[in-house]
Amino acid sequence: MRTMVLGGTGMLGRAVVAEARSRSLPVLGLSHAQADIRDGSRLHYWVDAFRPELIVNCAAYTKVDACEGEGRVDAFAINAEAMDNVAAAARAANAWLVHVSTDYVFDGTGSGGAMRPYREDAPVGPLSVYGQTKLDGERRVLAWDRSTVVRTSWLFGPGGANFVATIVRLIEEGKHLRVVRDQEGAPTYTLFLARAILDLAQLEARGVVHYRNREAVSWYDFASEIAGLWSGTHRVPEVVPVTTGEFPRPAPRPAYSVLDVSRFEEITGRRVEPWGWGLAEYLTALRKERKEVR
Repeated sequence: MRTMVLGGTGMLGRAVVAEARSRSLPVLGLSHAQADIRDGSRLHYWVDAFRPELIVNCAAYTKVDACEGEGRVDAFAINAEAMDNVAAAARAANAWLVHVSTDYVFDGTGSGGAMRPYREDAPVGPLSVYGQTKLDGERRVLAWDRSTVVRTSWLFGPGGANFVATIVRLIEEGKHLRVVRDQEGAPTYTLFLARAILDLAQLEARGVVHYRNREAVSWYDFASEIAGLWSGTHRVPEVVPVTTGEFPRPAPRPAYSVLDVSRFEEITGRRVEPWGWGLAEYLTALRKERKEVR
């Protein structure tokens, strides 16, 4: 399966390229500079040159707070309007298209108003501009019937800014850790997500599929686990729980955004991985990087 990855040099895009190579798939990872998804003619150039059988779109405007202000125009242009270009490129190649979306399409009250994981058909109601743009993008992608939208949450992994790397940096700088406790979701390791994306593509799973790692956790509890693993036998830094109200952000976050992954598990015949496995692997890689720098 000849695979073209848009946003191929970002945190998730790199993981998808690496996973494709591990499967001996011909793969082309394209950076923003090589293939700005707002430029439809550029996408068609790459489609004609590479002839992909699968297009994975990892390109997105992900500055969630900036979307509420100076980044609003870019967010709609990249996350929503450009999906017409991506879908058209897939259609021109008759390629399967996998597009990555987010738990932020939900309002945070849980499925049916109860704190139950969101199924794919649960009512959407994004609270933020970012969530609105991603939802709009989903609908544009699904206009191409050979497509999969993978909603995911709380990504972390090598090759990009993420919550785990931030907590580690703050610990190393000796900073106080104040982390919200009243937002619950599920962390997702990018290397596991990359595997899931290619599995779903090869199985030609149509429509929306939810994928995240298990189990659900608050940001505070996730930060506490990171701090404990990073510190090891040394003194574990204190993580202070705060409320969302004490830690205001420009973009509202859903209080509860746990995704139901039963459809993914049914399609693939396997359970989603524990995020703890990915966290241990990633922290090991970060330690190795720090030793090499020193």
